[in-house]
Amino acid sequence: VQLQAYGGGLVQAGGFLRLSCAASRLTTSDNFMAWFRQAPGKEREFVARIAWRSGIRYYSDSVKGRFTISRDGASNTWSLQMSSLKAEDTAVYHCATSAWAAIVVNDYHTWGQGTLVTVSS
Repeated sequence: VQLQAYGGGLVQAGGFLRLSCAASRLTTSDNFMAWFRQAPGKEREFVARIAWRSGIRYYSDSVKGRFTISRDGASNTWSLQMSSLKAEDTAVYHCATSAWAAIVVNDYHTWGQGTLVTVSS
């Protein structure tokens, strides 16, 4: 399985951006799709995840109410709609898959290469 993340860019604070992640295929161990982010000098942190079958969503407190994760089963793609962006949202955003509901980096077995989001204040 290969993941391709895209959609990053430069946006002003208060603006919006949509990230997407396309999977080459999905297996029985790809039950949860997530987004993580890593800001310069910081550890990679969980942002949001969605259960592939049920569509149940879970967000970190830092993005709840501003970001929305969704998936498209027909194209093996999931997206992250980001709004009310803040300077502290600046990071490289990575998509990932896991067999179970998780928020820990090590529980995700497949990762995309990351796409850079820069929010200017």
